[in-house]
Amino acid sequence: MLIWLVELSDQFQFFNLFRYITFRTGAALFTSALFVFLFGPAIISSLRVRQGKGQPIRADGPQTHFKKAGTPTMGGLMILAGMVGSALLWADLSNVYVVATLLVTLGFGAIGFYDDYLKVTKQSDKGFSSKARLGIEFLIAAIAVFFMMRHAVSTGAPGTSIAFPFFKDFLVDLGIFFALFGAFVIVGAGNSVNLTDGLDGLAIVPVMIAAGSFGFISYVVGNAVFANYLQINFVPGTGELAVVLGAVIGAGLGFLWFNAPPAAIFMGDTGSLALGGLIGTVAVATKHEIVMAIIGGLFVMETLSVIIQVGYFKLTGKRVFLMAPIHHHFEKLGWTESQVVIRFWIIAVGLALLGLSTLKLR
Repeated sequence: MLIWLVELSDQFQFFNLFRYITFRTGAALFTSALFVFLFGPAIISSLRVRQGKGQPIRADGPQTHFKKAGTPTMGGLMILAGMVGSALLWADLSNVYVVATLLVTLGFGAIGFYDDYLKVTKQSDKGFSSKARLGIEFLIAAIAVFFMMRHAVSTGAPGTSIAFPFFKDFLVDLGIFFALFGAFVIVGAGNSVNLTDGLDGLAIVPVMIAAGSFGFISYVVGNAVFANYLQINFVPGTGELAVVLGAVIGAGLGFLWFNAPPAAIFMGDTGSLALGGLIGTVAVATKHEIVMAIIGGLFVMETLSVIIQVGYFKLTGKRVFLMAPIHHHFEKLGWTESQVVIRFWIIAVGLALLGLSTLKLR
């Protein structure tokens, strides 16, 4: 919104700063963090009063989790308010990629909010019907991908193709079916982050790490000079997504202040679905869907642990892990919650660095 101030740069040179993505990214980060810091306590107090017993605790979960009973959920509202408000303030709202990303974020956030609402009101860990939820997620994601795809093709970018890391010119054109592939990536990302959100601080830090990584990727992919130097696909306009991702990092920092052990509030599906969908949308926009599986490898690991556990149990009646998702397996092995969280953060950093290395190794 404030990008229009660039028009005043002829009279006041200061306003020329608003032209630069780097400046607006930093401003978006600071603004979203400040919002969550200032309004977080009031939001938490309001949710605590409205929710009463808070998020229900899984009966089959680790015994240490029962002391968290009464902790309010839907903390994603704090994140989304700070992030979306900051993005609306600092990003270019005429940019198709920004609009599509915010569409997915708010759409997935609304689905997550309804899921959290059902869990809280029914005091059950069973929320929204999984089939209905996935169907709506796919619809929202497919619409966003379709418009991004059309815009990319109109600018000469490979909008309907999949790019592969380590290969500078290897593209697979899916045509119109790319909309389905892109939707699958976005929905998969949203639900992967959702599965990871099971311990205090476990999901939000890897989300910020992924946001920082894709902030850099979107900036270089949207810059013709940098894209040419790195021999990656140039997608005009995606650089603006760095501003949105800066807002994610700021809101995430603010939320972590309250979500650090012992958490005063849980992110809930409201935040995890929205943030995962946002990361997935940026990956599709920047043609780095496969790299997202590396940078977000921690989320992939969590998802695979659930798939393996459920599939193996249906086939044999036995379990591979003591409990899924896999962070609960390590808790059952005797790791403390802080050990699990910090060690998973370390894994997330390592995978992010590995994913970023693909930009040059071509």
